[in-house]
Amino acid sequence: MAKEFIKGNEAIGKAAIMAGLDCYFGYPITPQSEIPEYLAAEMPKVGKVFLQAESEVAAINMVYGAAGTGIRVMTSSSSPGISLKVEGISYIASAELPCVIVNVQRGGPGLGNIAPEQADYFQATKGGGHGNYRLLVLAPDSAQEMADFTMLAFDLAEKYRNPVMILADGCLGQMKEAVEFKKTVRKEYNKDWTIGRGEKDHKVISSIDIEPEKLEQRNLKLLDKYKTMEKEEVLFEEYLCDDADLVLVAYGITSRVARSAVELAREKGIKLGLFRPKTLFPFPKKDIYRVSQKAKKMLTCELSTGQMVEDVKLNSHKDTEVYFYGRCGGVIPADLELLEQAQKVLDGKGVRF
Repeated sequence: MAKEFIKGNEAIGKAAIMAGLDCYFGYPITPQSEIPEYLAAEMPKVGKVFLQAESEVAAINMVYGAAGTGIRVMTSSSSPGISLKVEGISYIASAELPCVIVNVQRGGPGLGNIAPEQADYFQATKGGGHGNYRLLVLAPDSAQEMADFTMLAFDLAEKYRNPVMILADGCLGQMKEAVEFKKTVRKEYNKDWTIGRGEKDHKVISSIDIEPEKLEQRNLKLLDKYKTMEKEEVLFEEYLCDDADLVLVAYGITSRVARSAVELAREKGIKLGLFRPKTLFPFPKKDIYRVSQKAKKMLTCELSTGQMVEDVKLNSHKDTEVYFYGRCGGVIPADLELLEQAQKVLDGKGVRF
């Protein structure tokens, strides 16, 4: 199939339609606005529903209602907009409803700016709203993966009856790259739980349990599901880690820069490697541990003041030295900058996390 030169945001929109998206509810915010713009133009052509809600809060509650019918539904936003959605996301997770949520991260906190950042890691992976819920979180590093992970997200959402988040950033959303849109076979899952199937069907989907014992059982059921995700859905990439003296750990756009830094280092005879999580939840804990046993030194690189590094530190071997280097506010480091930081660590001049 021929490739198409397309923005990352638009790749998400096109892939969502190919995956069978039935309804989209959202609200414009930079740097993700090309997603609703694309879907507003293309969804009516295929007889599907696009609706710009009056707010982010309205949009996520529309997702809640539509997901209860078993159709494929999606919303998207950027960092402050996701913050407005988190109450609804918690309700959806509690009610065990499948949907896809896209966060094209921007600089923060507060209104911040429209430049790329990765400071929503905690929000996405630790549960940005209230309660004991988790999202399955996919972290693309290219326009190609923006498309591939969108198609994957719909299948995972239905498989686990759980919201799936695609955690991208403003750089990936805005950059144009060649993308091959691969046709996939849609997997079918049991949907007896949905409302509105038959005149005598009076199912109720809710996220409230007044009795403590019943709510406890709901939480334990969700916990079992999350444990299954951790066993079966971990995705990651290793690059030149086998003989590395220092392994860079990065995701998203930062991993692209880190990979270039590794290649520059290898040209100079410096043994760097790269470990890239593709799923941020479930986090590749066992694989980080395995890699850390060999390398003994890990340098986590993020567009934040330090978030994923906590998971890297927690899951590395006890004797492994873990370091951190971050830029924030929308500043993306260059490959030479990361190489310089790596050399400092190798020379014993780095600051351990």
